[in-house]
Amino acid sequence: MPNALLQFASPADVALGGVLGDALAANLSGRLSRFIVDETSPAIALFHPKYREQNYEGDWYGEHAGKWLYAAARAAHRSGDRDVREHVLRVADFLVGVQTPEGYLGTYAPDRRFTRKQAPPLRTWDGAPSLRTWDIWTHSYLILGLLEVNKYFPEAKYVDAARRIGDLCWRALTLGEIDITELGNHFGMSATVLLDPAVELYFATGEKVYLQLAVRIVEQMEARPELQLISQALAGADAAEIATGKAYQLCWNLVGLAKLHRATGDERYGTVVTRLWQSIREHHLSLGGGPWGGVAHRSREVFNHPSVFSPNAYVETCSVLAWLQLNRELLALTGEARYAEEIERTAYNDLLGAFAPNGEDWCYYSFPNGKRVHTTYWRCCKSSGAMALEELSAIAYARSGNDLCVNLLGPGHASLTLESAGRVRLEQITNYPFDGQLRLRVDPEHPASFGVRIRIPSWAGRIEASLNGACIPGVGAGELLTLNREWRAGDELTLSIAMPSQIHQRASQSVQESRAPDGSPIAQEVMHYDYLALTRGPLVFATTLIDGYKSAETLLMRRDSLDESVEVVNSQWGPELRLRSQGREPLTFTPYFATGGRQDGAWRLTWMQVSWT
Repeated sequence: MPNALLQFASPADVALGGVLGDALAANLSGRLSRFIVDETSPAIALFHPKYREQNYEGDWYGEHAGKWLYAAARAAHRSGDRDVREHVLRVADFLVGVQTPEGYLGTYAPDRRFTRKQAPPLRTWDGAPSLRTWDIWTHSYLILGLLEVNKYFPEAKYVDAARRIGDLCWRALTLGEIDITELGNHFGMSATVLLDPAVELYFATGEKVYLQLAVRIVEQMEARPELQLISQALAGADAAEIATGKAYQLCWNLVGLAKLHRATGDERYGTVVTRLWQSIREHHLSLGGGPWGGVAHRSREVFNHPSVFSPNAYVETCSVLAWLQLNRELLALTGEARYAEEIERTAYNDLLGAFAPNGEDWCYYSFPNGKRVHTTYWRCCKSSGAMALEELSAIAYARSGNDLCVNLLGPGHASLTLESAGRVRLEQITNYPFDGQLRLRVDPEHPASFGVRIRIPSWAGRIEASLNGACIPGVGAGELLTLNREWRAGDELTLSIAMPSQIHQRASQSVQESRAPDGSPIAQEVMHYDYLALTRGPLVFATTLIDGYKSAETLLMRRDSLDESVEVVNSQWGPELRLRSQGREPLTFTPYFATGGRQDGAWRLTWMQVSWT
């Protein structure tokens, strides 16, 4: 990809094992094989001309087509599954066949389409027209889906269909005098997500009109006072202060902006993306790496003020997808380990924690403390989760010049090509993320000199590394261990990474602010609760209902012996943590994603309220 430091592997060249590999297998045999199979599947029948001519509803259901095409095309390419491949091509052909001559490929009646300028509308609380559609949103996913199909099963008609959508959007936003921020909720952010597929069209075709389309979207974004993503971020705004602070839409806009930075080299865009990434990373992620919010908001999916903490906040699976993709773009641009670590944290916790082993069921919302609830047939998060899983294979391994990079740790292997070495197989032999013992075998086609980089997690305790039995000194946490040498088949890097359990502390509090008669400020704390949570390695740990029936309890703990209160116990299937407190039996914690057996209705409690002695 232009100006990218890393080139990610092709999904077909990677086989992930362990819990991520199990999830990918279930995703393929479950949702991606069954949700959509042909043009009669409900999510595709929406696009039939007879239906769309009568559709005046303001729904988002058309998004499933593009999301499924994106994920299923990758899965078919990755796995070689002929049935899924046939389903993908049949559905893509149907959609191309029902596209109108001018390029429209949505689900709405003519007078509700994004190309038709509407009368001044009534407004909802988030700035959206009360008679809005999700037309631009649906077309954005269709562009991405069609381009992904063409990437793995090339046919000019798929790119042409995506191009015609882009051309239609360009005409609407220039010749048609349509303001894109009037076409979506959250003060336009649900429409300005078109930024991402616009730049992808430029990458796919090289046609500058799509770069101009992306710039036009940014111009209209900046002209909307409540949005102004660029200028607000450059002025130091927190992520929660951009428009409504909607996590999913904001992160997806940032994905597009990162790509626009890559395409143009405009440093403003890069600065905006990294500043808001830092804001989200520091203030707006759950312990499991998912964007969270929803406390005291009308929308459950909106970032809270950066000072707000609640163990009952929401993580929307759609926002997990967009956050993962944002980190993917920043990893490609910079090669920095911190972005790969965020992807790994999110994948092993909040992404897997929303997914059911049957490959069909997903949680719309996940909670650090709350009940696991599987969502319904049409909900957006089922398709977003499937997309997010299919991102992981390519991200896990990459090439950077004459270096091969291991971004995600865990069992599996990849084969990548270097000019100097031909085909090189990398294989991780490990039980990660459950323990920190890892062997990386490097097998080039013939002896050759190149670099191998492997990410050392920032949480790592003692690190021991050796190459073919010879010790490698000075390996530090949070770094990329890079070895440049002549590699031969059978060379093996061994890592032993200590996984100490860690105790995380947070406080939920509220402060009442006022002013004294002399004008001086007065701030008084009126509520304060202390909480702690446990992690080990990349995994967040949680417990089930306390004593079988309580969803909360205050634990009596001593500050001076806190580190001694946690014990690691190896059970039959993996590690457990035992937390001792005063006056009660120890509580057993298991990895968050697996707590409660991943069953609908199971409770997971991550943050425990604490009273200190």
